[in-house]
Amino acid sequence: MKIIVLTLALGCLGLTQVSAQEKPDTPDLAAVTDAKSWKIVHATAETRDADGKRAVRLVAEGDSANGVVGLALPMRLLFNTGIIEIDLKGKNVRQRSFLGVAFNVADEKTFEAVYFRPFNFKAAEPMRNRAVQYVAWPVNTWEQLRKSAPGQFEKLVNPVPDPDGWFHARIEVTDNQVRIFVNDAKEPSLVTIRLVNGGIRRPVGLFVDSAEGLYANLKVTSFK
Repeated sequence: MKIIVLTLALGCLGLTQVSAQEKPDTPDLAAVTDAKSWKIVHATAETRDADGKRAVRLVAEGDSANGVVGLALPMRLLFNTGIIEIDLKGKNVRQRSFLGVAFNVADEKTFEAVYFRPFNFKAAEPMRNRAVQYVAWPVNTWEQLRKSAPGQFEKLVNPVPDPDGWFHARIEVTDNQVRIFVNDAKEPSLVTIRLVNGGIRRPVGLFVDSAEGLYANLKVTSFK
């Protein structure tokens, strides 16, 4: 009963905050190579047209196993709670596609992120249940969460997108909770508690680990 009450309370909190939103920010992805407009960390970035979308191709220079991931952060865009929306395209190549968004970014090793493993979208069990992931670096990496709380911070994606195609992600962030929706789903693929304190507006942007990804139509809407 306590769990049900907590879930309802968190849901009500989210609905309350969704009702009071600021005007959405839509960072100019075409300016990703302009150092005055974007900060690129441990990655290389370029713009390209991909399937009719103006997109950013972000390539990681390191690997989370070694404590390094790639970030692309629009300058002067700060975020605390609200909604992050983005179109993403990865690859159906095992261990070669990890892409999503980072928020609450204090530095290159201190942030929260939601990312996808497209090669697991249609994989067999148990890999399919590792298609979308929430992390909170530096303590709560995917390795640590899988060990300490298996199945709580990574889930399958429903409905299942094309692993090689574009898909839309909507990440709702409140003070206590993160909810991830994919494409036109009415129900979230993943709902988690936040593992760090929010309350401060910090940078938000693109996340890539180990390989590369394509990103388009980033929109960030903050709760007031």
